[in-house]
Amino acid sequence: MPKVTPNSPDAANTTSAHETSKTETRDEADYYHHASIADIKATPRTPCTMFIVNPETHIQDLLGFTSEALASACVIIMDQADRETGPSRNTLLGVHLIMSSAEISVNRALDHLDPIA
Repeated sequence: MPKVTPNSPDAANTTSAHETSKTETRDEADYYHHASIADIKATPRTPCTMFIVNPETHIQDLLGFTSEALASACVIIMDQADRETGPSRNTLLGVHLIMSSAEISVNRALDHLDPIA
């Protein structure tokens, strides 16, 4: 019959996660070291480039896209809110209010950058 449980670890070879043995390398010891504020601040910040925006894109184009995205999201939220009742409907209406406020702010910024003649 096969054994269901694995063999128990050898007691002589076990150390806790916070203990370091004399034979551990410096890298293994650093694995258990918690970074201090000074360590974190000394590390240069490298932003993620997965979703980077082209730095040559004009601000008007970015604000225009943002305005359209917020308007689309507002429509989606209102469609969903129409299907809900009670607290979940109130939550969706609250999200819609926040998104509408952001859309108004973006549109106002667009008006300042590119006023209608």
